[in-house]
Amino acid sequence: MTAAGHEIRDYPFGPVDRLDLDPALLEICGEHPVLRVRLPFGGDGWLVTRYADVRTVLSDPRFSRSAAAGDHVPRTVAVAPPPTSIMGMDPPDHTRLRRRVMRAFTVRSIDALRPRIVEIVNDLVDTMTEGDGPADLAAVLTWPLPITVICEMLGVPRADQDRFTEWVDGLLILDDPERSADARRQLGDYLAVLIAQRRAEPTDDLLGELAADSGKDPLSEEELVGLGVSLLSAGQEATANQIGNFVYTLLTRPALWRELVADPSIVPRAVEELSRFIPISATAGFTRVATEDLELGGQLIRAGDAVVAELGMANRDSAVFDRPEEIDFHREQVPHVTFGYGIHHCLGAQLARVELRVVLETLVTRLPGLRLAVPADRLAWRTERLIRGVAALPVRW
Repeated sequence: MTAAGHEIRDYPFGPVDRLDLDPALLEICGEHPVLRVRLPFGGDGWLVTRYADVRTVLSDPRFSRSAAAGDHVPRTVAVAPPPTSIMGMDPPDHTRLRRRVMRAFTVRSIDALRPRIVEIVNDLVDTMTEGDGPADLAAVLTWPLPITVICEMLGVPRADQDRFTEWVDGLLILDDPERSADARRQLGDYLAVLIAQRRAEPTDDLLGELAADSGKDPLSEEELVGLGVSLLSAGQEATANQIGNFVYTLLTRPALWRELVADPSIVPRAVEELSRFIPISATAGFTRVATEDLELGGQLIRAGDAVVAELGMANRDSAVFDRPEEIDFHREQVPHVTFGYGIHHCLGAQLARVELRVVLETLVTRLPGLRLAVPADRLAWRTERLIRGVAALPVRW
């Protein structure tokens, strides 16, 4: 079977290897930046890798997210976001839900949370350094931090945070539709109970505010549950893994670590550059469906075709980034697409940035001698997940 004169390849082309881009992906898509591929679930689609084309897919309303709802649509993940998820909506539904919650994620609102985030990080580092080491930084810091922050924002009891971590972990598994769907159901059922409690007894947390909003167009329970699932999954899995990925990258490139230790003021730039360089997703992102015929990167995309965008490749596009294979904390601009682009730009991007900055600032100032406690090639990695990350990160200081 061929498309545009080329054999349709199964995507992903090879297994995920730590934080490396697949060599076959680099080779094939370097020649064919818009390529017909066979996705893991649902059939064939177009894989888009060039920066300009990726931004078009992410922002052009002719590429619909709501049309991609349902398990019949070609996709890279086991279970597609349901129509009630904000990640599976187009305007005006998407606009309506995003407007309700975005005030909690503005730069000003997140900056107001920074002192609490600093407190949480310092407490976790205190716990990690109670003994002589080594300690698993992933278990003690990277996983507890984001779930603590997002649960405090939403108003989820601390006692339930471990269950949330387990559900979110199952939700984003790549190859087990039954487990993924079951995790979504359990998380949704729990949030439905929490929302009912908030409506009976209003609270001043984010979930309480949303549940109590009885304006002209209040959110339904189904919409509130979907929004809660999206916020928890986005606020936990990606940030937790990326913290570990950042630290791993810095400790396996000691010159970069020493650069931050010598000048912690460049941590914000480092966060942007590491976000660009590290391909956090194991595969291309959520599917979009073309609503009309159009041309993209020299290929004719037909109405109804599925399209997925490879953000990691876009972030290495030499047409946009000079020396894209190098990590440079002094780039003037780093317009990466790790947090997406357009109306679906990650709602929690600023929260993730602040958490990542606080972690790195704290580690380089409090633990300048931080180092891996085992050889890098002996580290275990989480596999078969949408998000790349280390399974454990043993460190000494």
